[in-house]
Amino acid sequence: MLSPSDILPAAVDDRQPAAFGELFKIGIGPSSSHTVGPMRAAFFFVRHLGTRLSEVNRITATAFGSLAWTGKGHATDKALILGLAGYRPDAIDPDLADDNLARIIAEHSLPLPDGRVIAFDTDRDVVFDCVATFERHPNAMRFTAHDSAGAELLSEVWYSIGGGFVLREGDREGDAGNTPLPWRYGTAAELLALSAATGRSFADIALDNELARRPGDDCLAVVDGIANAMFACIDRGLARDGELAGGLGVRRRARQLYERIQAREAGNDRSPMVVMDYVSCFAIAVNEENAAGGRIVTAPTNGAAGVVPAVLRYYRDFCGGERDGVRTFLLTAAAIGGLIKRNASISGAEVGCQGEVGSAAAMAAAGLCAALGGSPAQVENAAEIAIEHHLGMTCDPVGGLVQIPCIERNAFGAIKAINAASLALAGDGRHVVSLDAALETMRQTGLDMQSKYKETSLGGLAVNVTAC
Repeated sequence: MLSPSDILPAAVDDRQPAAFGELFKIGIGPSSSHTVGPMRAAFFFVRHLGTRLSEVNRITATAFGSLAWTGKGHATDKALILGLAGYRPDAIDPDLADDNLARIIAEHSLPLPDGRVIAFDTDRDVVFDCVATFERHPNAMRFTAHDSAGAELLSEVWYSIGGGFVLREGDREGDAGNTPLPWRYGTAAELLALSAATGRSFADIALDNELARRPGDDCLAVVDGIANAMFACIDRGLARDGELAGGLGVRRRARQLYERIQAREAGNDRSPMVVMDYVSCFAIAVNEENAAGGRIVTAPTNGAAGVVPAVLRYYRDFCGGERDGVRTFLLTAAAIGGLIKRNASISGAEVGCQGEVGSAAAMAAAGLCAALGGSPAQVENAAEIAIEHHLGMTCDPVGGLVQIPCIERNAFGAIKAINAASLALAGDGRHVVSLDAALETMRQTGLDMQSKYKETSLGGLAVNVTAC
C-alpha cells in the first residue's frame, strides 16, 4: 500500500483528517453549539477541578457572544447547569433532563461528582454577557470555581466551535488527535489525489483512518449505531405531535404530513412529488425532535440534523439501499464534513447557516452519490454543488429558537442534496468550481457576513417576525 508521503508533498503530510465522531455525535436538542457544546464544556470543567473539587463552595458559568444572545432560546442555561451537575449530552435521558433541571432550580443546589451538594442560584450563577467578545470564537464561556472564603480555585474559558465540539482556552484544535493515521489530507484536491493513487474510495480512506484511531474496536458497528440512531429519531418525530415550547406557537406537523402522504397512497392518489414529500417529512421529523430537546445525531450540527438522516432514509427506502451502502454513505459524508470543518466552518455563529444546513447538504449529497456508485470525482462534485448553492445563507432564528426557519430549512437542504447528487451522477466528474474553491468562498463569505446574521437573532427573520 502506498503511504501519504508517496502521494502528497511533505509540507502537508502532517494534516489530520477529522474523526467520524467529530461529525456525527449522539446528543440532545436543540443546538449542538449552544446546548451540546456548553454541556460538554461544563462537564469537563468540573472534572478538571480534580482534587480541588472537595474545596468548591460555589461555581459560576458565563456565556458570551452568540451563546448569550440566543442562549435562552437554545437552552444554553439548561445545558450549562446540567453539565456542571455531571450530565453528558450523549448519556442523559432527554425525557428526564427537564426533571433534573427543575430539581436543581427548585432546591437551589448543585450536585457534584464527589457526592456533595453546594448552593446554586441560577439567577446569580448563570450569566449571559452580551457585551464582552472573544477573538478566537463568538461562542465563548467562562467557568469559575470558588472556595468557602470566596477565593478562586479554577477559572477556564471554553469555546463551543460547532457540532458540539469544544476547546479550552490555550488548547489547539487537533491537540488530542495526533494518532498516526495511514492517510492524511487537508483539502479535497489532496483527498482526490489519495483516492486516485490508491484506488480507494473516500469511504475506504475514512474507514482506514478510523481503524487506526480505534484499534480493536468495531468501527463499522459505530457507523451502524449512528445510522440506527438517525432512523430512530425520524420514527420518533413521525409519531409525535403537539406544540413546540418557546412561545412561537409552532406545532409539530411531521406526523400529519406523513399520515396524509400514506393516506393518499392507500387511495391510489400517488402524487408525482410523493418521494420528495417523504424526504421533506423525514427532515422535518428530525428537526422537530431537535427543537423539542429530544435525542438526535449532530450531523454535523443540531440545527442541520435533519438533512443527512432524511437523505439516508431516502437512499434506504427509495433507492434499494442496503447496509454496506449506508456505511459508504456515512463514511463519505464524514470525510467531506471534515474538510468543511477544517477549511471553512460548521458553526452558524461563525459563518451563518451556510455552515450548518449548507455543510449538511454537502455531506448528504456526497454520501448519496458515493452510495449510488459515483466515482470520487463525482462525489466531490456533488458536495461542491450543494455547498455552492447554499453560499451566503444567514442564520437568523426567530426568538433565538431552532424552529423558524430551521425546521423547514432542513427539508430544503435535503432536497438540494438529492438534486446535487443527481446532477453529479449525470456528469463525469469534470466541473469548473472545485469543492476547495467553494469552501474558501464559504469561509470568506462568513468573514464578510455581519454578526446580526450569525446566530444572534439580531437581524433577518428574527427581527421581522414577531417572536411571541
